[in-house]
Amino acid sequence: MIDHITIAVSDLQTSKLFYERALEPLGYRLSFGKEGVFWAFDVGDGALFEIQISDSKPPLTHLHVAFRVNSKAEVDAFYRAALDADATDNGAPGPRPEYAANYYACFVLDPDGYNIEAMVNEPVTPA
Repeated sequence: MIDHITIAVSDLQTSKLFYERALEPLGYRLSFGKEGVFWAFDVGDGALFEIQISDSKPPLTHLHVAFRVNSKAEVDAFYRAALDADATDNGAPGPRPEYAANYYACFVLDPDGYNIEAMVNEPVTPA
């Protein structure tokens, strides 16, 4: 389980708006923050995803973040919402058997080039 992840962003307002839109289909919401400094998003089970303004441009390191979701439909919804919020495609939704037999994921690059993933790794039960 992820407690929190903080990433440095070059434009706090642009990134805040991006994540508000991209995370909405997953049910993740802005939780708290301080204007001009940082924002924290509640991603469930007490876990937080945080963005913080970077004092250096570009950020010194890049980070990959994977959001575990409940269904392939949520992976697909995240992907569409992220692209609508001006993300760059980095891997369309689909099976990733190289990771695990039931792994389904998508990848986008956010406004700062961070590789953001939505994924599910659960066996699909027949209807």
